[in-house]
Amino acid sequence: MMRKGNSGFSEAGLRRLREVLAGHVESGKIPGLVALVSRGEETHVEAIGTMRHDGGAPMRRDTIFRMASTTKPVAVAAAMVLLDECRLRLDDPVDPWLPELADRQVLKRPDGPLDDTVPARRPITVRDLLTSTFGLGVDMTAMGSPMMAALFEQGVYGQEWILPAPEPDEWMRRLGTLPLMYQPGERWQYNISNDVLGVLVARVTGQSFETFLRERIFDPLGMKDTAFHVPADKIHRLPPLYAPDPQTGEFIVADKVEGGHHSQPPAFQSGGGGLDSTVDDYHAYFRMLLNKGMHDGRRILSRPAVELMTTNRLPPEQHTALQAWARSVVHLAHGTGQHGGWGFGMTVRTYRGDYAPIGQFGWDGGTGTTTYADPENQLVGILLTQTGMSTPDSSRAIHDFWTTLYQAID
Repeated sequence: MMRKGNSGFSEAGLRRLREVLAGHVESGKIPGLVALVSRGEETHVEAIGTMRHDGGAPMRRDTIFRMASTTKPVAVAAAMVLLDECRLRLDDPVDPWLPELADRQVLKRPDGPLDDTVPARRPITVRDLLTSTFGLGVDMTAMGSPMMAALFEQGVYGQEWILPAPEPDEWMRRLGTLPLMYQPGERWQYNISNDVLGVLVARVTGQSFETFLRERIFDPLGMKDTAFHVPADKIHRLPPLYAPDPQTGEFIVADKVEGGHHSQPPAFQSGGGGLDSTVDDYHAYFRMLLNKGMHDGRRILSRPAVELMTTNRLPPEQHTALQAWARSVVHLAHGTGQHGGWGFGMTVRTYRGDYAPIGQFGWDGGTGTTTYADPENQLVGILLTQTGMSTPDSSRAIHDFWTTLYQAID
C-alpha cells in the first residue's frame, strides 16, 4: 500500500477497495492485478496476486500490461498534436495523405454483398477518423456479414485481439480494396478508425507512429515503459496473457511472454490496441488530460484539444450504434451501455447510469484493463489485469473496482 497526501479518499473506503480486489484474486479467477487511484495530490496503488496463474513472481507496481483498447485514448493524442500545429485540420479530406481511402464506394446495405454499392457522398475527413465515423469498423452485431468476413480474409485484421498483421502501407492497400459500410460521418463504428489514424500521423510527420508518440507525448510525460512492444531488458515485467476457457475457466495462454506478440516490434503499430504500459505511465497521461493539457508546468496539448477529446462528439442519433455495440460485447466491463457518448478515442458519459458521474472519460480493454478520469472529482482510476474478457471474470473485477472506488471518495 503506497500513498501520499491525506485528502480525497477515506481510509475505510481504500481498505474496502483492496478487500474487494483481493477477493477476485483469491477466488482463483484472476491471477493478479495492479490498481492505481488518485484524487488531487493523493495516489494509492495496490499490486495483488502473481504474474502467472500457477504462482511465481508477484505483481508489482511496475508490471507491464498489454493495454488492448485502452490504447485508444492515449494514441489519439498524436493526432491532436497535429491539429494544434495546423498540420491537420478537422474538416480536411484525408485523401492527400491516405489516397487508398479516396473515391470510396459504400455498401447499399451494411450487411449486403460487397459489390452492391453506391459512390460515397463526400470524402472522408480527419474528423470522421477522430470520431470513429468514417464508414468502416469492427461490428460485433454483423460478424457474419460479407464485410466482416472480408476484413479477416483480407488480413486487415488477424483473428487474435483484432490487431493488424501487415505493415501500414500494405494494410492500407488491403483496406482500400473494400467498400465502406456506411457513408462518411453517418455512423459510429469501432476500432478501424483508430488504426487508420496511426497511419495518418506517420504519413503527415514522416516518422513512425511510435516515434512521434514518444517524442511528443510519452517522453514529455515521463511514460518510460509505454511502447508497442516490451524490450528484452523489461520482458520479465510482462505477465502472460490469459483467455480463460468460457466453459471450464481453465487458464489458456493467449499470448506468451518470450516469443509472444509483444516481445518483438510489430509490423503495424496499432493505435486501436497495440500499446504496452504501466499504471504510473497511464496515470501521468490521464492526469495531463484532467489538467487540460499541462504536465509539470509544460503544455503537452492545448486546452481546446483536450476539451474536444474528452467531451461527447456524437449527435443523439449516433448514440444508438454505440449502445448496440456495447450491448453486443457481453463482457465489456465498465458499466456496459452506461456511457452515452464518445469523444476522440474514448467514451464520455453523457448520462448517469451507475456510480460514475456525467463527464467521466476513458475506456476499457479486452485484455482486462480499464482506465478513466473524472473531472468532477479530479479522480483517475486504473485497473490492469492479465486476464482477457473471454469470461466475465475480469469485467466483474473492473465493475467492482469502480463501484468501490466511488464509495471511497471522502
